[in-house]
Amino acid sequence: MPSLAMMRRMSVPARSAHALQRESRRLRGHAVGWWHALQLAAQILVLVLTPASYSGGRSRRIMAHLVHAVLPLLPWFLVLSVLISLVIIRIVTATAESYGLSQYALEVLVRTLVLELIPLTAALFVALRHAMPGAEQLRAQLDARQRAGGHIPGIEGLAGVLLPRAIAGVHSVVLLAALSGVVALVLTYFMVYGTSPWALGFYSHDVGGVFTPVVALIFGLKTLFFSLAVAVVPLAGAAEPDAHGRFIPRSDMTEFARLFSVLLLVEIVSLVGNYY
Repeated sequence: MPSLAMMRRMSVPARSAHALQRESRRLRGHAVGWWHALQLAAQILVLVLTPASYSGGRSRRIMAHLVHAVLPLLPWFLVLSVLISLVIIRIVTATAESYGLSQYALEVLVRTLVLELIPLTAALFVALRHAMPGAEQLRAQLDARQRAGGHIPGIEGLAGVLLPRAIAGVHSVVLLAALSGVVALVLTYFMVYGTSPWALGFYSHDVGGVFTPVVALIFGLKTLFFSLAVAVVPLAGAAEPDAHGRFIPRSDMTEFARLFSVLLLVEIVSLVGNYY
């Protein structure tokens, strides 16, 4: 009879093959999930650019989702952006004064606060407070319809259902980023120059020097892609069935990790475009 050690040595290849199969299934599942998200994103973008998508009763649904996505978030995000802006402005100005580099403080503030932090903060805020909870509610609705024996539409049908939610997410990120950017610029002026209006010309010149055509283009594209990622990635995950074709609830951390990886990729590309 074979010894116990020999049986253990014989089971090692079997365990290795089982681990490889499990890892390949996991990678295949990730690839299928990303492909599903890309297909759904392409369908939604086509519908967004189609004028017929805004006719009839669809325009009212889009406006209802837009109001629901923007109004509850607007006061809280403005308060948060004011607090963050005040803290960062104070830290940067105090540090620049202590090292005798006050002439560079304004450029550093505009580049770090307005160009980098505010769009990312707006995207994460909308994702955590609106997009991901809304996607989870949609998945619960699809699961309830599936349990009741109702028809679940394919990607083409789901794109039409998700269009109002996606448009609301895009406009919410863009609007919050724009308003908080204006608030940050106003606070920067008052923190650096005080209430005197005589420095407004110098301030406008310095800020305009930062927003060159290339930087402004990259800033606009980054904000747009942030908004598209927040609007589409959670919805694509909510409309993606699992390996058994079911719409059971998923881990929020998994969905957030997928969204954050897209946002991080967009941020890295924008940094390369701005500084390299």
